[in-house]
Amino acid sequence: MSLAPLSLPTEPAAWTGWLDDRARGSLRVAADQVAALKAAPAQDLAILRSWNDAAISVANASAICGLLSSVHPDAAVIELAEEIEVEVRRFANELLLDREVFDQLSSLAEDALDDGARRVLRDALRDFRRAGVDRDETTRARMRELNERETELSQGFSRNIRDGRRTARVPASALAGLPEDFVAEHPADDAGLVAITTEYPDVHPFLTYSADAEARRAVAMEYFNLAWPENDQVLGDLLRLRQEKAQLVGYADWPDFDAEVKMIGKGAAIGEFIERIAADSVDAGRRELAILAERGARDGIATIDLSNWRYCFEAVKREQHGVDAQEVRRYFDFAKVHQGLLDVTGRLFGLTYVPVDAPTWHADVTSYDVHLDGGLLGRIHLDLHPRDRKYNHAAQFDLVPGVRDRQLPEGVLVCNFPRGLMDHDEVVTLFHEFGHLMHHVLAGRHEWVRFSGVATEWDFVEAPSQMLEEWAWDAGVLQVFATDADGNAIPTDLVERMRAADEFGKGFLTRTQMLYAAISYRFHLEVPDDLTARLFELYPEYSLITPLAGTHFHAGFGHLDGYTSAYYTYAWSLVIAKDLFSAFDPDDLFDPERARRYRDTILAAGGSKDAATLVEEFLGRPYDTEAFTTWLNR
Repeated sequence: MSLAPLSLPTEPAAWTGWLDDRARGSLRVAADQVAALKAAPAQDLAILRSWNDAAISVANASAICGLLSSVHPDAAVIELAEEIEVEVRRFANELLLDREVFDQLSSLAEDALDDGARRVLRDALRDFRRAGVDRDETTRARMRELNERETELSQGFSRNIRDGRRTARVPASALAGLPEDFVAEHPADDAGLVAITTEYPDVHPFLTYSADAEARRAVAMEYFNLAWPENDQVLGDLLRLRQEKAQLVGYADWPDFDAEVKMIGKGAAIGEFIERIAADSVDAGRRELAILAERGARDGIATIDLSNWRYCFEAVKREQHGVDAQEVRRYFDFAKVHQGLLDVTGRLFGLTYVPVDAPTWHADVTSYDVHLDGGLLGRIHLDLHPRDRKYNHAAQFDLVPGVRDRQLPEGVLVCNFPRGLMDHDEVVTLFHEFGHLMHHVLAGRHEWVRFSGVATEWDFVEAPSQMLEEWAWDAGVLQVFATDADGNAIPTDLVERMRAADEFGKGFLTRTQMLYAAISYRFHLEVPDDLTARLFELYPEYSLITPLAGTHFHAGFGHLDGYTSAYYTYAWSLVIAKDLFSAFDPDDLFDPERARRYRDTILAAGGSKDAATLVEEFLGRPYDTEAFTTWLNR
């Protein structure tokens, strides 16, 4: 069967009508498919096929609304997408509370199903029970109310972050030390002030390079107050709501409910994992902090805090490891990195990217058809520069979930990178996020949409992307595309110094990650009345970097919506990523046999098996922490 990518509107005025037809039309189709499921004879396998059909339709509607509400430049399209997104979530929530559908699925005999169908059925029945379908009518009615309210709060939390961009105005003299292209892009106004926004391409370079401590503090204060005060109340309501939902269906708390469907299994295990990683990293972190403090003291910095640690960190790398980030930037022109990413991953995974002149939501977007073994695998869209009202972090979004013989997978990379020279950490982020995109496209050929794309346990999702970061640290890989204005490739010795410098900071940065994980877990476990007060209690318990009084990091911590209590997954996945990477030859990261086996065993499998099983099949043994511990302590 020949499948074609999704046709997007060619005219700006057509987007609202197209979105309405695509998303609401999919919901209408889903309703018909659910009706067919209910009409099928009990124990008929058509029940499960109709379940899959409806799941595809709901996923199609959800994907397009989630994407366009985050990236489309037209406020009317954003508002419509958010409106329909509420309808999609309502439909999905109502479906999981439909006792008739549950009974039909429950009538199926597992021994009449193959392994894939059996896995789909078990997961579906588990999700129904977690939604409260087998509870009394009073409980189900309350769950409906909570689901509706959760959708509103979730949208509001994300919207406040997306639309809450803040700006600090600092003296033009504070740009001394910033890269030339940054300075050129930030002209002074009539008062001699320049505007530094809370967008990544502004705030991160400024906090890294500006020697003006007062200006750095002013910028940091804006950055760590993103979406404050609006999101304080929104987040508090979300935490209380999630706690009630979990307890309504028999769980002690939200983390226990959340962990059940993840590799970690139990809510208490999240806390144990956080404590273990925090303890493992504290000695290295304190040694590194002492080095930062010594360097900061030379500039009159008394305490390493959120406004100055990047500046001191960069100084240490430059002075003690011979790595000047501005020297490094010369080799990472955005256009070359963009093409280099495609060249590297194409060679690694045996893919061919063919540029297509397809209509999209913005002129910045570049689109490619992805071919594997001569056949069209799917399509990717790269939306990589900041703009007003656009999602202001970095993430992979679905456009179309792939299903074998029915629809091609399409994924979107949404980032906020500069148009000129990039810092190397931005290159690493690009490789990381592209790993999610590869996962989505390569796993888009399953019969069951439940297995499509990044459909594994949520605490494994980051592992393939974290592993792909390793390719952005290899001299041979970087020399494929990292060249200066004269065409000279980045020197091997510079990359080696970059790697050595990267080793510095593992301890205190891991502790910072454990702070984020603890906020995510503890907020959901404890549901504190005063979120700011609890935040400032957690800082010294986990982070080695001093917070800034008067800031409210939690209000702009977007992961508290999607990841809820499970931010620990970044560290959990990193443990697995280091183990996966141990199977590769560090002297030949383009070795085709290993790369293709990894592609087919881990990425293409999607959610068709438990993540632990996939890792064991690739490594030939169960995963362990040896590689991670070695990395952390070397």
